[in-house]
Amino acid sequence: MVENRPIADIKAIVEAQRRHFRSHATLDVEYRLEALRTLRRALKSHEGEIMEALYVDLHKSYEEAYLTEMSILYGEIDSFLRNLKRWVAPQRRRTPMKLMPSRSKVVVEPLGTALIIAPWNYPVQLLLNPLIGAIAAGCTAVLKPSPYTPHVSAVLAKLIAEVFPEEYVAVVQGNREVNSALLEQRFDIIFFTGSPELGRVVMRSAAEHLTPVILELGGKSPVIVDRDADIEVAARRLAWAKTLNAGQTCVAPDYLLIHRDVKQRFIEAWRESVRAMHGEDVAQSSHYVRMVSDRAYRRVAGYLSDGRVVSGGGTDASQRYIEPTLLDDVSPDSAVMQSEIFGPVLPMITIDSVDEAVDFILDREKPLALYIFAKRAVARRLLRLTSSGGACINDAIMHVANEHLPFGGVGNSGMGRYHGRESLYAFSHCRGVVTTPTTIDVPFRYMPYILFRWIKALL
Repeated sequence: MVENRPIADIKAIVEAQRRHFRSHATLDVEYRLEALRTLRRALKSHEGEIMEALYVDLHKSYEEAYLTEMSILYGEIDSFLRNLKRWVAPQRRRTPMKLMPSRSKVVVEPLGTALIIAPWNYPVQLLLNPLIGAIAAGCTAVLKPSPYTPHVSAVLAKLIAEVFPEEYVAVVQGNREVNSALLEQRFDIIFFTGSPELGRVVMRSAAEHLTPVILELGGKSPVIVDRDADIEVAARRLAWAKTLNAGQTCVAPDYLLIHRDVKQRFIEAWRESVRAMHGEDVAQSSHYVRMVSDRAYRRVAGYLSDGRVVSGGGTDASQRYIEPTLLDDVSPDSAVMQSEIFGPVLPMITIDSVDEAVDFILDREKPLALYIFAKRAVARRLLRLTSSGGACINDAIMHVANEHLPFGGVGNSGMGRYHGRESLYAFSHCRGVVTTPTTIDVPFRYMPYILFRWIKALL
């Protein structure tokens, strides 16, 4: 059980961080690089504790935890250690003739004090990955981990306290009362990962101070499987993506638009893929995660009655276990099709053409991800006709693993982006600067605008 941080502490922490930022210590690039090295060493030294906590809270295996949490953090830190000096260097820009002899550049500067609110599904990397960007940009940061993964939150709070003073990086734990108290403070940027409903709460609070926000939300990420797709590969990759973290992933495939001609083949290939990855009894698999809470279990298990179970369907409330499940004969108006599932249930909608799939997607909110299994020409057309935060062709989720690609939503699935260099810009302001020499001072710019006819021609 996570204890609420006293509300009185929150204002003091934010004020201390503002003072630290105004000391200009974080402007030094070497200061930022050393902080990143310190964080990396701390992650390495506490890696065992983190893995154990992830297993206790979510039943995550070591392998899955390393792949989806730790490796992403190490990769992000290493990328900044290699590139930060180059990325923050002033960038020269062209100066038009009308401004000669001036020179122009863009300076990347930190926004200030950041609030980072993380969810429970990837409680390590979704808290610390934004922190890496904040540190690299030269910000101070207040971190709010999820109370739904208390063991992970406790380990991360201890780790951060050991290596950073609270005036630089602080962890504030607690429930929604603490969230509300944090959102009452004035920050220079708020980075929130969670549901669209809570994203609206964050955005309303940020509007009080005109604070910029990055909202990494979710939504119903569709999959299109065309009649010419490689069905065995599609089933294997989608079964992996949907059982990863038991479907509790913001970019998990949420529903399947599948061509009528290949649906039965897909169902059979899905069953075989689940069996190959998790064995005859998925409940005994060491790599299969459980629902995070009884409430989440009841919600997702309730979706099993919204269609005809054609694969899976097993449940165990005492273990918060739900077997990977395919649902057929699903109505677009059913509960399972109204909000993000966030669990190992994949409803199928039968289509007779990819044009049906396009219309179905466009009739709904823009998703965080879109997955297309089709021939190249069809896939390109589908990308052109739809919109999503990110996308994969003949794959799922893997776009998130490429730190060279921006990650973020669009419309209802979020705003702003991060990962790699984009994380630096997420916590920075790109400042345009024009430098004009004093040795030459052309008279044409001043009143009474002599030779205006010639000046107008330059504009």
